[in-house]
Amino acid sequence: MIFEPEIYCSCEKTAELDGNTPLTLDGAGLWVGVLSRGECLLQGSEMSGHSGDILLGTAPLELRPQSDCHLLAVRLIGYCAEAYLLRLGASRWADGASCPGAAELVAQLQGNGTAAMAYALLCALSRADETARPLPPLVAEALQAIRQNYMALYGVEELSEQLGVTKSHLVRAFKQALGVPPGKYLTNVRIEAVKTLLLSDEYNLEMIAGLTGFSGANYLCRVFKREVGVSPAAWRAAAAPPPAVPKLPPRSAEMFV
Repeated sequence: MIFEPEIYCSCEKTAELDGNTPLTLDGAGLWVGVLSRGECLLQGSEMSGHSGDILLGTAPLELRPQSDCHLLAVRLIGYCAEAYLLRLGASRWADGASCPGAAELVAQLQGNGTAAMAYALLCALSRADETARPLPPLVAEALQAIRQNYMALYGVEELSEQLGVTKSHLVRAFKQALGVPPGKYLTNVRIEAVKTLLLSDEYNLEMIAGLTGFSGANYLCRVFKREVGVSPAAWRAAAAPPPAVPKLPPRSAEMFV
C-alpha cells in the first residue's frame, strides 16, 4: 500500500471515566476527551471542565472529578496529531461548542474507529484550541507572540517587555485565563516543535535545539526528559515508522532452473 493513513493519524487507545474515581491518561500522542456529565478538574490547571467541554492535551493528564462525571477519551497518534499538539501548547479544557461533531466521532472511535475517523476528529477540533471563551487581550497577544516566535524568545521576561507589562502581571493574567503560567506554555510549545523535528533524521539534537529555542543539546535533553519522561533519542526511536517490507518480484520475473 503506497499511502498508509495510520502514519498520519490513528486512534491508539481509548479510556473512560464514569463516576468519581480519578483517572490518569498516559502515553504519547494527543488525548481528546468529551465530558458529557459533571465537573472535572485537570490537575495542574486552575480551570475545571464542565458538561459539554472538550479535553485536549498530552500525557500525563490527571483528572479529578468534582462531582459524578462521565468522560470518553481517545489518544491520537501520527504526524497530524503531533502537528496539532505543536499549536495547542498547554493541556486544557475547550468549549465543545467550538467543535461540533467531535463528541460523535470520539464515541465512534471507542468502537472500531478507522484512521479516517481519527483524522476527521482532528478536523472537527481545528478551532478547539482557540477556545470559544474570549481571552483577555493581553493573554491573546502573549499566545500569538509565543506561537510565532518561540524559537527566538529568551523567556517570560523578554515577552513581558515586548508586551509592555510587568512579568508578575503577565504571569498572573496568563495563569488565570489558561491555567498554566506563560513559561510552562512556552516550554510545551518548544517540546512539541522538538517532537516534530525528531520525526526527521535530517536534524541532529544540536540543530534541533537551535531551531526550537534551547541553548544547546544537553539542555534540550534535560528539559525533554523532564517533560516527556524519555530522552529525545528514545522518543525518536519509538516514533520512527516501521521499516518497509520489501516487495516480492512479480512472478513473470522469477527464474526457474
